[in-house]
Amino acid sequence: MATYNGSEFVLRQLNSVIKQLGDNDEIIVVDDKSSDNTVTLIKEAYGHKVKVFINENNMGAIKSFEKAIKLATGDIIFLCDQDDIWEDYKVSLVVEAFQKGNAAVVVHDAYVVDGQLNIIDHSWNDYNQNKKKGILGNIIKNSFTGACMAFKKDLVPYFIPFPNSIEMHDQWIALVAMLEKKKVAYIDQPLMKYVRHGNNVTGVKKRSIRHMIKGRMGTIASVLGYKRN
Repeated sequence: MATYNGSEFVLRQLNSVIKQLGDNDEIIVVDDKSSDNTVTLIKEAYGHKVKVFINENNMGAIKSFEKAIKLATGDIIFLCDQDDIWEDYKVSLVVEAFQKGNAAVVVHDAYVVDGQLNIIDHSWNDYNQNKKKGILGNIIKNSFTGACMAFKKDLVPYFIPFPNSIEMHDQWIALVAMLEKKKVAYIDQPLMKYVRHGNNVTGVKKRSIRHMIKGRMGTIASVLGYKRN
């Protein structure tokens, strides 16, 4: 989990996660130098159950997630935003999907809700027009959302460190999995509440055409420069 000034939502999210974990599971939180009491709340509520690391300087979401991924030791790594809510069956169904096949990445759908948890749409995939596309299609429009994905730890060396030119860490993880011809498994069921409000650290943001073109070009450059392992 990457956090930044998330005191309003972070305990609610962590509560939804922790109750699904076993004794050998871990939660890694990288806080991007929050100016509120996010870190204090986490430490007071969970103590040793959550490993908290604080950036010395503000690094942004991509580098914060990179740091968290490097610190993770589990065989399966879930990406987690600070303000969503996992359904009680998310972990078990995702783990089951990994066990059923030889998937390197598992992605799932989500309910779209507002800050008060009112349903906006029953499918994030429909709402965001996510499609099961190949490499080019996902460069044009990313269909992978970090909060809705998990991956095997042995995939990490293929995509870490994140290139400085990429737009989104979740998109890059998926693109590398496809470049390496790894299996991506899909669960067409909402496994969390994906909260959309004005303070999201990651998610849909309106950007200028120029900014979008620059971002796509950076991602294309990273893909073209990628060397398969």
